[in-house]
Amino acid sequence: MLPCVELRARIPTTIIDCKRNCDVLARWQQFEEQALGVSREQAAENRRAIVAAATRLFRERGVEAVGLSELMKHAGFTQGGFYNHFASKADLVAEVLASAIAEGNAEFAKFARAPVDESTTALRRYINWYLSQAHRDDIDHGCPVTGFAGDAPRLGAGAQSHFAGGLDDQITILAGLIAESGSLAAAGERRTLRERAISLHCEMLGALVLSRSVAQAAPALSNEILENVHRHVLASLDERLSQAPKPRKKH
Repeated sequence: MLPCVELRARIPTTIIDCKRNCDVLARWQQFEEQALGVSREQAAENRRAIVAAATRLFRERGVEAVGLSELMKHAGFTQGGFYNHFASKADLVAEVLASAIAEGNAEFAKFARAPVDESTTALRRYINWYLSQAHRDDIDHGCPVTGFAGDAPRLGAGAQSHFAGGLDDQITILAGLIAESGSLAAAGERRTLRERAISLHCEMLGALVLSRSVAQAAPALSNEILENVHRHVLASLDERLSQAPKPRKKH
């Protein structure tokens, strides 16, 4: 034990040291919080970069054809850094699907709601865009369902769930465009609005997938697929509109 005199002599110094320590600790905590804040922001930015690189490569070449080493190199990081953000490639694929589907369908809905002039309808405008050569060639930013359709059966449960939900949302949006176009009231039409939307979406999506599949090997065939399906879809739409009951004139 320390002598009483020595103990009393140390008390004021200890109190002063505590105050200084508290000040130092408070300042250190501020610096630490700032550093952690920057670190979290950087980590989030790095994660977004990995997802963006994966989305681009997966769309262009397919999920199975892209390895982690190549993926991380495209994102600007080493392969070892991958596991700081994702537990597995399957987790990354699920996030890529969720992000791509959400962004793509948001653009789809925005495009569908955009105003059109009296010379056309939102449905016709959408058909013209979907079955265009420009959309076929824009693999990085085109329809996400088309972009991942070939991979979907081989993906994990999480990614498949995002894909299925995105496809269902697209059918719902397309059904709304069909209803707004006025073609639903065609004489003798027995199919439901959803059934018509499924048929139309599958026809256009299939044409786009096949057109892309031969775009490099047989460009003429690729264009022919798009042009023929485009003409058929619009002709069917015009036929239904011509059969729709005309509004009665008021006397």
